[in-house]
Amino acid sequence: MKSTHPQLVILDRDGVINHDSDSYIKSPDEWIALDGSLEAIAQLTQAGYKVVVCTNQSGIGRGLFDTDTLNAMHDKLHQQLARIGGEVNAIFFCPHTDEDNCNCRKPKTGMFEEIAKRFNLGGSLKGVPVVGDSLRDLIGPVSLGAEPHLVLTGKGLKTRERGGLPPYTAVHADLSAFVYHFLSAVK
Repeated sequence: MKSTHPQLVILDRDGVINHDSDSYIKSPDEWIALDGSLEAIAQLTQAGYKVVVCTNQSGIGRGLFDTDTLNAMHDKLHQQLARIGGEVNAIFFCPHTDEDNCNCRKPKTGMFEEIAKRFNLGGSLKGVPVVGDSLRDLIGPVSLGAEPHLVLTGKGLKTRERGGLPPYTAVHADLSAFVYHFLSAVK
């Protein structure tokens, strides 16, 4: 199903692009791409899609790492992607903890509203695929019209087992499987 908006794909980070950890990813050394994830992003880039990462990073709010360290992790992502012809066009992150009660922490919609604004989508994500490994990655953007895609990497298996996914959530083994499915469907 072809997106009704500019060619945009929104990805969660930890558990979708890179390995996740219950003790947080706190340094560039701990940031390790999942097999095939960077190549999948490169395929999206080469097919003309803008790729946006939308990620909760409460490790900052918890004092486990700072914004400079987060930027260093993202520099590693950008450098590894550049080597294989991929690109992430923007990274939106929430540095807060649940206790901060902000509007940007997923599952709230603040970051997704900002993405819609930044990419001139008129406040709606209608038709934009959003890929995550947890319910909180999908609930907010679905309320703005996004198409939900769950990957079974990271927390994905547990998320699927718990149930309660938004209606019409497509389930994929990993980011590569999502990209294969998505690009096949839009040809």
